[in-house]
Amino acid sequence: MMNSTIRDYSEKRDFIRMKVDTEISLTFENSDNTMTAICRDLSGTGMLIETNESLPEGSEFNTSLPSSNEAFPSFETKVKVIRSRPTENGNFLIGTEILNMP
Repeated sequence: MMNSTIRDYSEKRDFIRMKVDTEISLTFENSDNTMTAICRDLSGTGMLIETNESLPEGSEFNTSLPSSNEAFPSFETKVKVIRSRPTENGNFLIGTEILNMP
């Protein structure tokens, strides 16, 4: 019975979310504007990023999540904002969809 419950829960998502809580760099296309934020979690299809500015839904930007191991490169993606909501501490939680990994 327990195996069935675990399997049913795991099948609700195609990818597991991993808590990462690490610094991430955001780079906006056609602009010299970059931002440092915190990547709160990561899955195979998206990221939850905490910023000090709201980002408009539909906007796209590149991310760079540094590796803690010199043997592995930074995790680079292009993402699209699918939602933005304020937090209690005045920051914003930005839900993103990973469009590609250049």
